[in-house]
Amino acid sequence: LRVQEIRSYEEPTRIANAPSFIKGVVNLRGVIVPVVDLRIKLGCDKVEYNGFTVVIVLNVHGRVVGAVVDSVSDVLELAGELIKPAPEMNTNVDTSFITGIASVGERMLILMDIEALMSSSDMGLMGAGQRLQ
Repeated sequence: LRVQEIRSYEEPTRIANAPSFIKGVVNLRGVIVPVVDLRIKLGCDKVEYNGFTVVIVLNVHGRVVGAVVDSVSDVLELAGELIKPAPEMNTNVDTSFITGIASVGERMLILMDIEALMSSSDMGLMGAGQRLQ
């Protein structure tokens, strides 16, 4: 429900001293949009920019943010009974934004609360009044 559009990846303008997962900013029809590479943010081993790489433009708490992903293959509607709770993990990694896991055919999908992820303090994208409490 937060997705505004899906765009092909274009190299953003870098921001000095930004964390590595914040790739920079792009001008989207007059709006300056920060671009976050979710693959880097989520610790993926392989981050490749190719013809399939896209930016999902999101509206989170009234702020427009771009999220770089490998590709978009499907848009699915999941019945509630397909969604299972995320497993508890004793790690130092924040997994509070993972809302559940679903199996669709042979694929396992990890469902995320994109507002919680983009509003986390380490992202630095939302103002203090816009963060989730």
